Amino acid sequence: MITATHSPDEHIAALRPKLVAFARLQLRDNAAAEDTVQDTLVTALEKHDTFAGRSAFETWVFGILKNKILERLRQQGRYVAWQSDEQSDDDALENLFQDNGRWQATKRPTPWGDPDQVLENTAFWKVLDACLVALPENTARVFTMRELMELSTPEICNVLDISESNCWVILHRARLKLRDCIEKGWLA
Repeated sequence: MITATHSPDEHIAALRPKLVAFARLQLRDNAAAEDTVQDTLVTALEKHDTFAGRSAFETWVFGILKNKILERLRQQGRYVAWQSDEQSDDDALENLFQDNGRWQATKRPTPWGDPDQVLENTAFWKVLDACLVALPENTARVFTMRELMELSTPEICNVLDISESNCWVILHRARLKLRDCIEKGWLA
């Protein structure tokens, strides 16, 4: 919340570390992340007077960042072809399930507790960030576009020039890998 004791410039500057962390996670390039956040901050400062207060100020600034990231990804898509992540872990993923599609008894997800409490736990978010960084680049990009940037599957497919079925497979693999990583890093 912007108060009389904090100018818009100070409030926007305080958001910078969060913005950079999010942009680095999505773009996987420090220079691109810094440039995108810089563009976001300039836009937020220039358009600050148009902020209507229908959402939290931080949400508004993150919305600007999401749009800037999408612009950059679209530009990159013109120059860089999509590269499929290594599929060498197919067997490991298949070993999680029985032939009938149910979890192997020893591979079932462990309960994480009350979801609302988990989401308020800062340690959980640190582990999730570390797990996202450990994902293959394209897998992390698809997952963050879907779950953090809240893009629809068709939007993701359009930006990355992939099929919907490929997108769903990538999301499925990302969720399984993240679950495993979180259970090892947070619940263990």
